[in-house]
Amino acid sequence: MLPIGTQSFSILRTDRCYYADKTPFIEMLLADGRHFFLSRPRRFGKSLFVDTLRELFNGNEALFQGLHIHGRWDWSVLRPVLRLSFDYGHYHEPGYIRTNLDEQLEELEEETGLEPRRQSGPGRLVDLIRRLHRRSGRRVVVLVDEYDKPILDALEVPEVARANRDFLRGLYGVIKRCDDDIRFSFITGVSKFSKVSIFSGLNSLEDITLDPRYSAICGFTEDDLNTVFAPELRGLDRNRIQRWYYGYSWRGSERVYNPFDILLLFKKREFRHYWIETGASKFLIDLLLRRRVSSVDLERLRGDEELLSKFDVENIGTEALLFQTGYLTITGEDRRKRGARYRLGYPNLEVEVALNQQLLAAMVPERTRQLADNTELADLLAAGDLTGLEARMRALFSSIPSDWHRRNSIAEYEGYYASVVHSWFRSQGLAVEVVPEDSGSLGRADLTVRYPAAVYVFEFKLAGKARKRAALEQAGAKGYAEKYLGEGRSVYLLGVEFSTATRNIESFAKEQLQ
Repeated sequence: MLPIGTQSFSILRTDRCYYADKTPFIEMLLADGRHFFLSRPRRFGKSLFVDTLRELFNGNEALFQGLHIHGRWDWSVLRPVLRLSFDYGHYHEPGYIRTNLDEQLEELEEETGLEPRRQSGPGRLVDLIRRLHRRSGRRVVVLVDEYDKPILDALEVPEVARANRDFLRGLYGVIKRCDDDIRFSFITGVSKFSKVSIFSGLNSLEDITLDPRYSAICGFTEDDLNTVFAPELRGLDRNRIQRWYYGYSWRGSERVYNPFDILLLFKKREFRHYWIETGASKFLIDLLLRRRVSSVDLERLRGDEELLSKFDVENIGTEALLFQTGYLTITGEDRRKRGARYRLGYPNLEVEVALNQQLLAAMVPERTRQLADNTELADLLAAGDLTGLEARMRALFSSIPSDWHRRNSIAEYEGYYASVVHSWFRSQGLAVEVVPEDSGSLGRADLTVRYPAAVYVFEFKLAGKARKRAALEQAGAKGYAEKYLGEGRSVYLLGVEFSTATRNIESFAKEQLQ
């Protein structure tokens, strides 16, 4: 059975669902230390891993039959387990986080048979941990799932987000305060807030997010698909599966698939944007536009470990937000004396297409025009129909309402127009290579679209701005397209100039080089 949406390890095992064994990572964690933090994007299996830990420490041996850890675990030792999860609720409402925590603590007190003796949430949790330790004679296991959701859900209401953050800081301080009473703690979330803002003073908390040994702790590997899920692969194009869904990296030797995508693909037997469709982030898109981060910029972002972790209510790093939410992943490393610097890029076709569709929808609100263009673009590129291509591009820009321009100053700079065209091509999901800032003999073209039968090299400019030469003239003089000559494909040089007055193409100069 396919465990779609299953976060209960007990249900997964008793219903005989497919399971990619993650218990070797548990064995490694217990040998490594005591307090751990893991960041992964939503729907990556964090909650299932946390529930696996709960069942293991509770000694439910039958659930682990046949798994790696079964013969390596002392099933006679049972430990008290306290699990908190903030994966549901209305955290944008002031004060709701206290209500949510009170409800969870009441459930834990009922389960353990301990009456509350403190008033505050952190105080009740401290009391629970210490009393359970004394009663059982064994140190307690503390598991926290989706620790940051109360903050992330309230980012559009900054005062509530800050209040939630400050409340959580006091709650998570319990781990430090009760260190002598805790055997193991594991905290998961989407984002990594700095220790200063959330885990103040908890120096023993080990962040395994970018530890290569734990890169596959969540998600499915290629080996998982070829072994565990082998029966489901029949009738599906293996290369297409990889192109659509593979590619997430946290510095390990192997990349992984998002489990949610793969399980729904196996169920529905069609390639769709399953993961993106469950949680398109309006906040993320609005932030990118407000900061003038174009779709072209997304393909050249870099960051070190500190930058990729730079996330707080008052200081949300663009690179950190895109990486931690799963829209970009690590595609390479540049080693330096002061540490590694990571190159970021799209993990796969699903994210590449869907993110650019969202960006394009924000810049070109008339969605019907975008969809109409989709049906024609492949034929135009295959036929080398530059007249038709120009017409489609003009129609794209003419569909942008004038009031959108009045509300968005982003349309006053050259990068906006390049970003619209770039996202337009990226959002199609066509069998083309879209290369921003493509290096030529004497410079870099703004955009190159490589189609099997033809190469299209674009240079963009704003008309009316002081410039030494027109777009097409510059592209030809700098040899942007020369490296494609002699490949046997048609090569087209396109100089496109935009008017800030009409917000559309003013001139579309074209030249076929071969």
